Amino acid sequence: MTKQLQITPGKLSLDELQAIHAGGVQISLDPGCRASILASAAVVQRAAAGKEPVYGVNTGFGKLASTRIDEAALDQLQLNLIRSHSVGVGAPLQPPVVRLMLAMKAASLARGHSGVREVVIDSLLAVLNAGLIPYVPAQGSVGASGDLAPLSHMTLALLGEGEFLVDGERRAAAAVLQEAGIAPLRLAAKEGLALINGTQTSTALALHALLAFEPVLESALVVGALTVDAARGSDGPFDPRIHELRGQPGQIDVARYYRALLAGSAIRLSHLEGDDRVQDPYSLRCQPQVVGACLDQLRHASLVLLREANAVTDNPLVFADGNELVSGGNFHAEPVALAADAMAVAIAEVGAIAERRIAMLIDAGVSRLPPFLTADAGLNSGFMIAHVTAAALASENKSLAHPASVDSLPTSANQEDHVSMATFAARRLQAMIDNTAHILGIELLAAAQGIEFLRPLKSSPALEDAHALLRAACPSVAVDRYLAPDIERASALVRDGSLSHVFRSLGGELPALWTPA
Repeated sequence: MTKQLQITPGKLSLDELQAIHAGGVQISLDPGCRASILASAAVVQRAAAGKEPVYGVNTGFGKLASTRIDEAALDQLQLNLIRSHSVGVGAPLQPPVVRLMLAMKAASLARGHSGVREVVIDSLLAVLNAGLIPYVPAQGSVGASGDLAPLSHMTLALLGEGEFLVDGERRAAAAVLQEAGIAPLRLAAKEGLALINGTQTSTALALHALLAFEPVLESALVVGALTVDAARGSDGPFDPRIHELRGQPGQIDVARYYRALLAGSAIRLSHLEGDDRVQDPYSLRCQPQVVGACLDQLRHASLVLLREANAVTDNPLVFADGNELVSGGNFHAEPVALAADAMAVAIAEVGAIAERRIAMLIDAGVSRLPPFLTADAGLNSGFMIAHVTAAALASENKSLAHPASVDSLPTSANQEDHVSMATFAARRLQAMIDNTAHILGIELLAAAQGIEFLRPLKSSPALEDAHALLRAACPSVAVDRYLAPDIERASALVRDGSLSHVFRSLGGELPALWTPA
């Protein structure tokens, strides 16, 4: 049964955005927003009929803002804007990203500060509710003056001139709209500009990454805890008193997660009996400090992105109570760019410390497990080269984590002389998440192998569940075999929520991942 979701412009929640991202919901607007939509549209209509030049209403755009447009050509001006700005290249954006773009653009316009008619917002929601996905090439936005190219492609489909993706194939928009019973949108003054000014593409991409990384991060906690037991590490570093003295909320929470994951481990009890090691490697005992700091960054990013999802980011803005149109720069996506760059560093670090844990597990001198986690080292290479793959992926993430926001190329003949690069900052996160998921998949295989060398001792109930989940997909590696399929299956458990279910099953009073303690 299709879920009905009524949204209030300016008050979208992360749960609502996640539901839209997943699809299968029918969205309607809180009726209370209609009056402000009508009032702001009336301001624009008066300006269009007036003699004073108003940017985007009766002038050209960007460097051409001083060019006055005749009243008879104002509708054509908006259509030309969309056509000329639909210049994106590259692979199409994924359907969940486009769903977020449609919904967030509708919610932004419905706040009543953009001067569009109700039909514009209704068209966005009609396309979304029909399950239609405009064809939007991923590349071509610098994240300032709005995500112009991708939002233009989205809009062009609403006009019946662009394309939709139907079952993975590009189809002419006019035919798709006709089949869905949706009339092509016809633009009035300022409406094209309102549709393509804004940060909805970069924000959608960043939210897509945040939602995709959630099960990966939860899996990282489970896998990291399993490695602690495989290496017979101490749980002393997770003592709450240590973390309370520092006061970093993410660190405090991650230590709580690890205590819960390791509770009841017989391997942990064996560590207390005669183990002469005083301290574990940093990759084990500093997990709360490292992953907790990453969690804090991701939590901050989620707050920034939620604010941006609810923001009005086109230009000029309409203030109906004073009959004013005021030009500004809310389309500049610097908040999204900086949040995405912080997310990139956090994603890279989760993968980097996981790679170090794999290196520790295969090093017999540190882990006290058989070399390369194989009983007959020499004849068998075990996890030697699987670790090399993890190292390669961690290195890729280091390069991808370079901040995109520090790079700015002026555009529009230097009118737009500082841009955010937020769209790429957010788009590159998917490759980083894939890399980190693969690193964690390799670590999961290695840690499970390490646990088996400690039998008959058992890990905690939660970690034994994780071990069993892996073994249902991948048998133990007794001798060398073709490991790439195992890595793919293990990585799928990391990405698809299967392994994060172990984390979530802990329940109790553990804080949710994106909710600070």
